[in-house]
Amino acid sequence: MQNLAPIALFVYNRPEHTRRTLTYLQKNLLADESRLFIFSDAAKTDDDKAKVEQVRQLIKEVTGFKSVKVTLRKENMGLANSIIGGVTTLVNEYGKVIVFEDDLLSSPYTLQYFNEALTKYANEEKVMHIGAYMYKLADTKLPQTFFFRAATSWGWATWARAWKDFEPDVDVLLKQFDKKKTDRFSIEGTMNFWKQLEGFKAGKNDSWAIRWYASIFLKGGLTLNPSTSLINNIGNDGSGVHSNKENMYHVRITQKAVKQFPAEIKEDAQAYHAIKNFLKNRKGTLLQRGVRFVKQLQAKYLTKKQ
Repeated sequence: MQNLAPIALFVYNRPEHTRRTLTYLQKNLLADESRLFIFSDAAKTDDDKAKVEQVRQLIKEVTGFKSVKVTLRKENMGLANSIIGGVTTLVNEYGKVIVFEDDLLSSPYTLQYFNEALTKYANEEKVMHIGAYMYKLADTKLPQTFFFRAATSWGWATWARAWKDFEPDVDVLLKQFDKKKTDRFSIEGTMNFWKQLEGFKAGKNDSWAIRWYASIFLKGGLTLNPSTSLINNIGNDGSGVHSNKENMYHVRITQKAVKQFPAEIKEDAQAYHAIKNFLKNRKGTLLQRGVRFVKQLQAKYLTKKQ
């Protein structure tokens, strides 16, 4: 495969997560032919400095790729600005990019999937995003890959032609929604996407991902997704900037190569219903929700005491 997409890896203060992410990435087919760009954000607080330095020592010694370029930020940018800046730089130079954060374990076939999809849909304006993560869906008869409206952020890829439509200004995004669009955007109220967008406006989160999904949605774009996940997120252990301690999104990574891609560029109705069903029931019974809430409170209390 020629002209492989560059890989952007964004890291901060989790050395063990970073090490595991890199170990899995190195085992990918095409890793040794791919350029890896690692963006290390600077410490936000004095408490973070030691862990940030541990990560920086780790990434200086990375091998197993065609080339490795490390960017050490001198000031703290925050995850959103770091990702937006890094992605913009790479798509401007290479026309496309594969994006990882420091808590994503990948299948040996993840890079192959990304690169094949980036090539196959390079000139399809409606296809704006390629996701590698997928929830554990109950429907086992879905096609191997499908199109869907929402964009997952745990391992993804895009092109310069799509990224140029990314709108970072939340006010510009919000004013384009009406009630019907809000309902469609939030998968008929089963996921808190609209709440996330309003939360960004209110300063309650610093999410680049919700603004990217909103940009895609308002453009009428689609995202490509696997029916069995090529990524597992290990950051839902309370260690991440935006993560709680929970396991509802834990999945088993597929060990099979992706061989099938949809020929028709339209949202897959069967997949949409499978995802909506998962989202509607993902939090479990009232008792299960209560137990999880207590565990999250305990985790936050213990973190504050450390």
